[in-house]
Amino acid sequence: MSIADNLLKYKNEIESQGVKLVAVSKNHPAEAVMEAYEAGQRVFGENLVQEMVDKQAQLPADIEWHLIGHLQTNKVKYIAPFVKLIESVDSLKLLKEIDKQAAKHKRVIDCLLQIYIADEESKFGLGFDEAIELLRSEEFEAMKNVRIIGLMGIATNTAQEKQTIAEFNELKVLFDGVKVSFFRKADSFKEISMGMSADYKLAIAEGSTMVRIGSNIFGKRVIKHWKNKE
Repeated sequence: MSIADNLLKYKNEIESQGVKLVAVSKNHPAEAVMEAYEAGQRVFGENLVQEMVDKQAQLPADIEWHLIGHLQTNKVKYIAPFVKLIESVDSLKLLKEIDKQAAKHKRVIDCLLQIYIADEESKFGLGFDEAIELLRSEEFEAMKNVRIIGLMGIATNTAQEKQTIAEFNELKVLFDGVKVSFFRKADSFKEISMGMSADYKLAIAEGSTMVRIGSNIFGKRVIKHWKNKE
């Protein structure tokens, strides 16, 4: 099947449930992204800053770019002019840098707080207490150029559906508590980004509003060594 065929299969299934599909295009060339774009996709997720910057320069301006990978503070400046959503905010330090760089471009950048829900040390994210502490901080209160619109989490890579469901449920419960405590009047705080190719159906059942599908749309990754910006 072509990229377009793969995309439409997921797009029709996922978006019919009111959930946003993020097509994860990391390690795939701009031409592959363009094929998905021509099939109607506008939201793409990238893990690496340099890869996103290179593709953004080559592709249509109405693409909604999501940074979904771990983001270093010294790389924020390269995506600040155009990124639509940073899904992987995992520290107050990073959020402060995003606020600083967004201000330089007279933008407000939407962000998700990445929450650590997996039973894996390799995953990034804020602990539940750390997220609450961040939202209560005076430093966050002072920020004018970032907008927290929800939470993101990556479940443990496991075949145990019961564990995956429990982790997604924990994130949904936290989201509900944060909404009531900090964003009761903010209609923009509405996104729960959880679920990938292997577990997106479970994620949607637990309340996900945004899922990330990559290789099942684009096929096997084309490995390219992207040079990181210094």
